[in-house]
Amino acid sequence: MENFLIKQEAYLEAGIHIGTKLKVVDMNQFIYRMRNDGLFVLDLRKIDERIRTAGKLLSQYAPEEILVVASRTYSGNAASVFSQQTGIKIFQGRFIPGILTNVSRSDFVEPKLLLICDPKGEHQAVVEAGKMGITTIGLCDSDNSTSFIDWVVPCNNKGRRSLALIFYLLSREYLMGRNRIASYDEFTVPLSTFEADQPEEGASAPAAPAPESAEQAIQPAPEGDSPAETAEEGQKKEAHAHKKKPEHEHAEKKEHEHKEHEKKE
Repeated sequence: MENFLIKQEAYLEAGIHIGTKLKVVDMNQFIYRMRNDGLFVLDLRKIDERIRTAGKLLSQYAPEEILVVASRTYSGNAASVFSQQTGIKIFQGRFIPGILTNVSRSDFVEPKLLLICDPKGEHQAVVEAGKMGITTIGLCDSDNSTSFIDWVVPCNNKGRRSLALIFYLLSREYLMGRNRIASYDEFTVPLSTFEADQPEEGASAPAAPAPESAEQAIQPAPEGDSPAETAEEGQKKEAHAHKKKPEHEHAEKKEHEHKEHEKKE
């Protein structure tokens, strides 16, 4: 079995494994257990495996062939640094219908690979990618549908620290896969950089290997949507629990309607 991409403690501290109090059938295979407070816990091993594979998939494409859609504030901050480090284009803010399907639009783009950060808020992008046959990687929480998503990365997709860690790892894996760094030691951008608020335009970041593409289309984010930070209580217990194989599965609940977003504890 491969080692984790980063120490398990780093995953736990970021709350990357803490889901919501809702679970959809699509995500059942990624659920580890349910906490006493009702929050679903995602399987760390599967999170790590899926991030690793997502990095490999991304690295098969040149920067100009990829588009990242990050509609929320925290995902936009982390994705901006990811863009600066890799040269991959990102679209921030509300996704406007037709960007992937209407060739007459001035902002029309034709990526070969799409990475979305929130299947709910970025549903329009997911649907358009499906129509156009664009391979889609999705960061999915316990309450997300995985329809039209080709590769699911289970994770807490609402917390600042969780999203920062995901884009930190994807940046490192992408640069390694494209042979732009020879080892992890050469990736010197601190994780904290991915957590920091980023200017809408003209952002500066620590020096990185020269991007393969000169173009970076970073759109301003019109919405100031700020999801709650993930709670970190009981993480030592989670670290111990994840060393053992899950011994049970939880009964599935079909939700007829649910709140737009649950606050993380």
